[in-house]
Amino acid sequence: MLKSLIFCLLIFFSLPSNAKSDLVDSLKNNNNLIFIRHALAPGNGDPDNFDILDCTTQRNLDNVGRDQSKRLGNFFQINNIPINTILSSEWCRCQETAKLAFNKYDTFSALNSFYDPKFYKYKERQLDKLKNFIHNLEEDGNIVFVTHYVVIASMFGIGISSGEILVTDRDLNVIGSIEDY
Repeated sequence: MLKSLIFCLLIFFSLPSNAKSDLVDSLKNNNNLIFIRHALAPGNGDPDNFDILDCTTQRNLDNVGRDQSKRLGNFFQINNIPINTILSSEWCRCQETAKLAFNKYDTFSALNSFYDPKFYKYKERQLDKLKNFIHNLEEDGNIVFVTHYVVIASMFGIGISSGEILVTDRDLNVIGSIEDY
């Protein structure tokens, strides 16, 4: 009985590792879309005085989120995962995640949050812009999108944690996710 329990526990705890290893191998094949929810930024939404050009008016990463961003970048570096392009929401917490993880990025407004009612009116236009961008991709290689919960949930019907990685193919089929890196 005890041997059976130990065997089951070993199988249970080894599955995520194998799944993670398979996903890392897929990422090394270098033709995936990698959606990352920004690292931990405590709170919910943004203040009423939100200004996209002023980070002091936004919800931002805390020290845990900054450390998480650095670990995220280390994960890609240690595993020799190539990245061709890194795109970030214009929100400061996404840009800081991208900067700390990858040290380079370009902003892309289609990745912006539409959580707040004042931005929700842009939801469909943003999602269409993002889907068209992906559909018309001509470059090969892994592309990283640093964005928000609402964008990922709307695109894939999946909620992910702060700093979590969601990997898809070019047809937006979900391959898997990595939360522990």
